[in-house]
Amino acid sequence: MTARNILAWSPSAIVFDCDGTLMDTERHWQEARNVTFGLFGLRPPAGFADRAKGVHYTECGALMAEETGKPDLAEDLAATLLTTFTALVDKDPVTMPGAAALVRLAARHLPLAVASNCPRETVETCLERAGLLVSFSHVVVAGEGVRPKPEPDLYSVAVRLCGVPPEEALAVEDSLTGMEAARRAGLRVIGLGPCPPGPEAEQADLWVESLADRELVGWARSRIGE
Repeated sequence: MTARNILAWSPSAIVFDCDGTLMDTERHWQEARNVTFGLFGLRPPAGFADRAKGVHYTECGALMAEETGKPDLAEDLAATLLTTFTALVDKDPVTMPGAAALVRLAARHLPLAVASNCPRETVETCLERAGLLVSFSHVVVAGEGVRPKPEPDLYSVAVRLCGVPPEEALAVEDSLTGMEAARRAGLRVIGLGPCPPGPEAEQADLWVESLADRELVGWARSRIGE
């Protein structure tokens, strides 16, 4: 699927990631990781933020423990990470540029879902405070047999709940981890952010710098509805 083809296509449902896609929370995760490292007297390994992006918080805690040589601290690091992140988000919930407008437009015409590696309470609280929760028919999170991204489970469940085949659904994602999950589930993918070089560029069918991208907004109005 090329950018030209996806812009000539109309989805039957859209599944959004939350962190870094709908909500500007990736900076909160980064700060929470740094705070957590500090609380345990550890230093973040070089490039850790890139490796941790989009990773479920329990797996992130394990990664923090592994890369600092403290395997016994995995559970404690994960718990502290989540508590710190939740506190930061509660103080400063901000939507990503163009996210609210796109969601509200699409919700008038299509079933929408959220597929997130974050705990349900965190996702729903963020979206509620941003005034977006009411726009989503379903919020799907990891747990109870639903594996986190990059496994395809979250997206597979989301499209099933929306009542459409995967090939008729669109995923909107900002992390390569999430894009991999969506593609493995059979969805078409819009990647949010700079298009990476090399094979990673193929994780998304279309890359946009933001959800306020003019071409994307024009596509939404013509292919989804005003």
